[in-house]
Formats: sequence, structure tokens, C-alpha cells
Amino acid sequence: MPFVKEKFIVPGQMPAYLFVMRIFDVTQREAQRMITKGRLLIDDKPVCKPGQKINGETEIIFFKPSPQNNCLLFQNSDFVIFEKPSGILVHPKNMSTPYCLLDEIRHFGGKDANAAHRIDMETSGLLLASKNKKAETYLKSAFEEKTVKKSYLAWVDGKITKPFSVTEAIKMNDDYSQTKHKVFIDPAGKSARTDFKPLYYDKKLDASLLACYPLTGRTHQIRVHLFHVKHPILGDPFYGTTFDVGNAYLDQVLDKKERMVQMGAGRLMLHAQSLYFKYNSDFYIESKIDFQKMKNLICKKEERKFNRES
Repeated sequence: MPFVKEKFIVPGQMPAYLFVMRIFDVTQREAQRMITKGRLLIDDKPVCKPGQKINGETEIIFFKPSPQNNCLLFQNSDFVIFEKPSGILVHPKNMSTPYCLLDEIRHFGGKDANAAHRIDMETSGLLLASKNKKAETYLKSAFEEKTVKKSYLAWVDGKITKPFSVTEAIKMNDDYSQTKHKVFIDPAGKSARTDFKPLYYDKKLDASLLACYPLTGRTHQIRVHLFHVKHPILGDPFYGTTFDVGNAYLDQVLDKKERMVQMGAGRLMLHAQSLYFKYNSDFYIESKIDFQKMKNLICKKEERKFNRES
């Protein structure tokens, strides 16, 4: 469990925030934030005021990394790169989340380590994390300024033989009552561009392996751009499925076999393949996973019930 509750003894009367600062070696602001979130308890009741004087026995709920040591790809003194498996959250969804990549990030990087960019739970592949605040500021700015170059691999429905680009604008969805799509193609949205290059076609599966190069960083950009050209990513739980199927997925009542049939694969077939960025010198990192071999996760062509219009 990443969040644990442990007992501590306050050696003498002192402000609650000061005790938390000393125990966890954090700033006053971070200590106050923990307390206002109800993480400091006395007699099972949260201490609400950071300045409240406390002494004696207390309990604190905090994030304690519980690594599985199976994701590390590269590290130096300022950052670390992981091979995130599909199905693993980067950050805990709530305090009962049993495991997430933050367990690995904090284990290898320390208490100030944080992910430098987003990656969807079902997307596998490279994730870059900073080990300190200075590196975090630099790397996050690099992603925002688009000086970090990323590539992905995707197994998609249908045959693609020529490179192409999609430049449709993307708008966030504000109504999930009719669709579970998080974003839409919409001229009123934010500009977006993704370049695609076909790498391999499996005739038996009627599935193409694409290299994907997002030149902008919109939410679900690759997913919605491929859905727009009617070659949705296999295994996508929202783009290429009906409302009811997407809802069943979210409610965790869709069994594995039905998911294979309805979505075309047992997971989202999208993989973060490479990262290029500057940090004192040039870094180019490639995933060591053979994503082409993961085609064995794709449902047979004749069994798929894919909806390219939903």
C-alpha cells in the first residue's frame, strides 16, 4: 500500500506543522498541506490547524513507496526513466490504490521525485521523472515548450500503407452523458498535429503497426486523431466502442473476453517508444520492449466487433 498510517511520539509540546517538518524533512508549506488534508491524527481524529500544539502519541497518514523494482530503464543524479507497464497508474487515484509508478519514482528518486509528463494508465512505455525540484522545473518546462521529442508505437485497426498527418483541432468534452470520449475533433478546439508512419501490416489480424509522432501535446491526441481517420487504436476503451461498452469498462464490469471482442485487444495498444531531450547534453532513450510482438494481445479479425463511427 503506498499510503500507510504510522504512529509517532511527539517528544515535547510543539506546533503540529513543526513536528511534521522534522519527521519528513519537508518545507513548512508541505507540512501544513499534509495537516489540512487530515493526515495528522490524535486519538483517531484529524488535527485541522497546522499551528495547533501537540505532544505525546500521534498518527500520520503518508505516502510510503512500496516498489516492485521492475520498471527502471535509466537514471542519473537528476532524473530517472522507467518502462511503465500497461494498466499501471502513474499517480495513486486515491489512498487505497495498491501500487502505482510513483512507488518506483520515489524509491529511486527520493521524496522530491515526480513525473515530468503525463502518460495514460493503459499506455505502456517510457516515462521520465525528475529527482529534485530544479530538474522538475526544467523538465516540465521543456515538455511545455515542446523541446522534448516523443514517439509512440500503435497497433491500429485496418491496413495503412502510406505515411500521413492529422492536423485536426482537439476540444475537451464537457458532457459525458452521450459518449465517454474525453476529447473531440472540433474546429473550435486547440490546434494539434500528429505524423504517422506505417511500419508493418498483419494481414491475418487486419492490423497495422504505426510509428506516431505528436508535434503537439493535447490530451488523447494520438487516440482521437487515429479514430478520426477511422483506424482507431486496438484495445481503446472509448474511441471505437459504444457508450454502453465504455461505461461497462469504467464500472469495471466488462470481462476480459468481452473487452477483447468489443475493443479489439486486451489493453490499449499504444506504447511510448522514444524520448529525445536536452539536459546539459543530448539524451535519446528508446524503449527496450518489442511492441511488435505484442500483436498476440489483439483479437482475431473475424471476432472483433469494432465501431469506427462511435
